[in-house]
Formats: sequence, C-alpha cells, structure tokens
Amino acid sequence: AYDDPLDRLHFRADAPLEIKALFYIPSFHMEKHGMGRMDPGVSLYSRKVLIEAKSPDILPEWLRFIKGAVDSEDLPLSISREKAQDSMIVSKLRKVLTRKIINHLTKMARKDPDKYKGEFYKEYAFFLKEGVCQDFDFQDQLSKLLYFETSKTMNGELNSFDEYVARCKPEQKEIYYLCAPSRDLALNSPYLEAFEKAGREVIFVYTAIDDFTMANLEKYEGRSIVSAEKSNIDLGIDGDEKSDKEGDEKNEHGKEADDQKKLTGVEAEELCSWFHKTLDQKVASCKVTNRLDSSPAIVTDNESGAMRRMMRMVDTQEGGLDALPLAKQHVLINPKHPIILGLQSIREKEPTLAKVCAEQVFDNCLVAAGLLDDGRTMLPRLNDILLCVVKGANKDEK
Repeated sequence: AYDDPLDRLHFRADAPLEIKALFYIPSFHMEKHGMGRMDPGVSLYSRKVLIEAKSPDILPEWLRFIKGAVDSEDLPLSISREKAQDSMIVSKLRKVLTRKIINHLTKMARKDPDKYKGEFYKEYAFFLKEGVCQDFDFQDQLSKLLYFETSKTMNGELNSFDEYVARCKPEQKEIYYLCAPSRDLALNSPYLEAFEKAGREVIFVYTAIDDFTMANLEKYEGRSIVSAEKSNIDLGIDGDEKSDKEGDEKNEHGKEADDQKKLTGVEAEELCSWFHKTLDQKVASCKVTNRLDSSPAIVTDNESGAMRRMMRMVDTQEGGLDALPLAKQHVLINPKHPIILGLQSIREKEPTLAKVCAEQVFDNCLVAAGLLDDGRTMLPRLNDILLCVVKGANKDEK
C-alpha cells in the first residue's frame, strides 16, 4: 500500500484457535473508476512461516479490501498441500476473523460515527452491501452497518436501520424504501405521495446494488423491508376520509370547500376497462387507487428500474431494446386527477386523442418507475399532443 491506513486492527486470541492478526483498512480502494477487481490482501502464516501469500480462503471475498497478515500455530505447515484435509480449521479461522472485523467496524460506527460515515462508509459501502448479498452467515450483523438517506433527513445525512426504526410509529411493522437516481427525483416521485400523506418515513436508495441489497435482506429485526412501488401497501389512511375531513375544517374556518370531482364507481370501472383494452399489449391490469394526490397514475409490482438498467449495460445480445422486453405492467389510476377525469370525458367523443393521452400517461408512469428504456420513443406522440394544444389555443383566440 502507498497510503496511510484509514484504520488498523491488531488482536491476539487463544480460543477457539491460536491467532495473531494485524489488519489494515486502506484510505481508498482500487476498484473505483473502472479499475480491475482487487486480489485478496491478507497473507497466512503458521509459526511465522509463510503458508500462502494473499490467501483467498481466510477472509470472505467481500473483505478483499483488507490488508495484513494472520499467524496461527494451529495450522500445520503443510496446509498449502493439504487444504482439503484442513478445511475445517480454515473455515473456523475465517469465521473468527470475519467476526472480529465486523465487531471492529461496529465499534467504529458507535464510537466515531463521523469517521465511519464520512470516511469508511463513503469509501467501502459497496463491499458491505456485497457482503449482505453473499455472506448469509453474517447478514444480520452487516445490515446494522448500512446507512442511507431518508425522506425525513437532510441531504447527505445518513441514518442506520436502527435509527429509522426508532422513529417509526408503534403501529408500523414495515421498513419502506424507494429507489431513484437522485434525492430530488425521490422527493418528487409519485410513489412517495401516500407515505407523506400518512406521515411514514421512506429510505432512499440510489443505485442498483442498493436495490439488490434491500431485496436480499427482506427483513430487519423482524420488520419486512418493502419497496414503495408495491401495490399491496396498507398505510392505514383513506384518501376519501381525509379529503372529507379537510373539507369540514375549511368550512369551520368560514372558507368555501371545493367539491373535488371524482370518477364514480361505474365510471372508474369503465375507464379502467377501456385503459386496459386500449393498451392491451403493455398493461396487465388497471385499477383505481387512493394513494395518489398530484399524479394521475403509477405502475406497481414492477421490476426494479435500477436493476433493469444494469442488466441492459451488461447485456451482450444484439437487438437493442427488443433484447430485454418489458413485461406487462399493473397500473393504478387516480380517480380525482384532472387528466383521468378528462380521459373519461373524451374517450368516446375523441377516441384517437384519448388513446394518445392514455399512451402518454402510461409512458409517464414508466418514467417515474425508471422503466422507460429510451425516452425518444415518446417524441412523435408529444409533438402530436403539443399540436393539439396549439390548435386548441388558436381556436379559443378566434
């Protein structure tokens, strides 16, 4: 190494194995910016005799950024030629060393959070997440070392799962997360609307590895980890009841309550059936939801947009967008939104325009979910919609 270590761990143990170990955490790693995968950095000794330089067996692969040396008198000198016979000893050594390193990182996060979050986590978060996805023996311990931004923290402020859980309402039994390319896009996501209305905090994740990590964890301390893009989320709030209460409050203060228009049950059923039939090649189902306020529609239970982008980057097949076809989507529409109300009113009078608008609403849903592979496919339709707007404006002037 050519840099000063970010931290070091020096320990000696007598049980269950005789171990002397010295580990270093470099101040930076060499896998950034397209550099190749690092080789293991810890050498194995027995009674001060080198058994194996840069051994791949004594630490799990996700700890390949660790540098140092391990000496154990319990290892026979001929272990390099008899690995199969001594696999139990090496496996036990591996677990002891991994546990020591995780405990050391846990202590750093507790006693020096600025150093942990500002230096170590900033540089090595990827390796911890890789460990969560690969090393199931230590998955629970590693999950406590993960930190994320949330909808209720400041930009750049990282919180652990424990801090998130501590702020949860007593009745909340799930941990919610939302994957988006940036914090601004997450805050403006239609998927966040219902959680803000219900006062629920949502963890923000920004990369494919984050999304993959959440999917692998599934639970934390008995609480299910749930994507905000799922359809079966129960936040314990009824949109209709809330709007009625808000209307009553306005009346009490002497203000006129606006009678917000909404599709009737029959109209909603007819529109959902028409929407599904019109976009039969793209839509698996269409239903009404009360979880939206300012957005006309969303798609739910969809594949991860971040994972899809990653799959497209590593896909070597020819065929472009056709190589990874998008599955049919489940659409939820907002029965109070002006666009949805407008669709219902023009779908019989202006069927062509209604179809164009429905297609655009669906593509907008894909954009919000990060599933639209190429936005250029929308350009002809957007030009047609703009043309209709301009012609309508000219007619009004006349």
